[in-house]
Amino acid sequence: MAAHSDPIVAIATAPGRGGIGVVRLSGGAIERFIQPLTGKTLSARRATFTRFFDAVGDTLDEGIALYFPAPHSYTGESVLELQGHGGTQVLQGVLERCLELGARLAEPGEFSRRAFLNGKLDLVQAEAVADLIDAGSREAARSAMRSLDGEFSRRINSVKEALIQLRMLVEATLDFPEEDVDFLLRADAWGKLANITEKLDAVLAQARQGALLREGLNIVLIGQPNVGKSSLLNCLAGYEAAIVTEIAGTTRDTVREAIQIQGVPLHIIDTAGLRETEDLVEMKGIERTWAALEKADVAVLLIDAQHGVGTQEAAMLERMGEIPVLTVHNKIDLGNDTPRASADGLELWLSAKTGMGIDLLESRLLQLAGWQATGETTIIARARHVAALRRASKHLEMAKETGTQLELLAEELRLAQEALSEITGEFSADDLLGVIFSQFCIGK
Repeated sequence: MAAHSDPIVAIATAPGRGGIGVVRLSGGAIERFIQPLTGKTLSARRATFTRFFDAVGDTLDEGIALYFPAPHSYTGESVLELQGHGGTQVLQGVLERCLELGARLAEPGEFSRRAFLNGKLDLVQAEAVADLIDAGSREAARSAMRSLDGEFSRRINSVKEALIQLRMLVEATLDFPEEDVDFLLRADAWGKLANITEKLDAVLAQARQGALLREGLNIVLIGQPNVGKSSLLNCLAGYEAAIVTEIAGTTRDTVREAIQIQGVPLHIIDTAGLRETEDLVEMKGIERTWAALEKADVAVLLIDAQHGVGTQEAAMLERMGEIPVLTVHNKIDLGNDTPRASADGLELWLSAKTGMGIDLLESRLLQLAGWQATGETTIIARARHVAALRRASKHLEMAKETGTQLELLAEELRLAQEALSEITGEFSADDLLGVIFSQFCIGK
């Protein structure tokens, strides 16, 4: 990204028509835009009704102007927000006038990046802004809001502060050779390390839950033709998302549907029935079925409860490899069977047509995903957060194994702290920041 002091501008509201549209400017010389745009002198942090003018003094729009002098703004720089009507051409006209006056078009995520660089947000909070906007469920939105409020950062910093105190103890021993391992024993260094590990494990468990809330779970429905895959998809979705007929091979391509169970997004993929066929279109659909399985978190193998597991199903299970498989015996409504689960929970009996046993399936899918209802403790997290926490945990485990080798102990503690610092952005490479903020919307 370019230098973070020059004035930038972007339309901060979603594309398309709307009642209100916002054009936002930020930078080190925003004050010079106020008079040409509004013809007025604006008071700080006060809404002023005004007109917005073009280069020859004609009115582009009218609305509210808000001026936030640095450092009391979202970005930490001087910010000017022009809130007018939400028509596409109206907003474009105001945007072009700002560009004429010397602003440049903001890059994706540049406003939030400036807020991070100016100390208004740490990296976790900046990412939470995008996660709040992209939240696919109410629970995900609540969790993102908790991260934006700094709850995730506080948990990370709590572990890190304890880690810093332990590092100081260990490195003080290294600096004064007359002190030995007995000094660390008397200071309960190993007990402190165990407590830090316990706290980190708790944060990691919460982060895994948050990552699941953000990313969701990819579930692929497989089985022979006409075993009820499309009926099951429709039952889970709550409406007819896929065509259901008595004709085997009706589904020729993958059908995707997003649903929520307890606020957790599940991406259900209905696939073409797996069987030997000479139909070129159906063969292509079967190829896509196996391609979808390569990205699946869980595979649901549907079987006709009247026929049980046959050679075809056994071959499918063998080909699954390490993908978690849940075997579902469907169509129990055609016999005298009742909804139930096997002792190990890897097989279920239900009816996609009547809905009997669907609650068992939903519960089991959440269990396979690793979801645990944790109430208000869940915070939104990303894959990079989980990866950094796992690295920190690994270094703490290695620290326990160093024994009396204090130099190695000190190094493992340092690497663990470094991994935690990556999460909040205290230690982050520029290329990582570029990747993170490039995924934001233009106006953020």
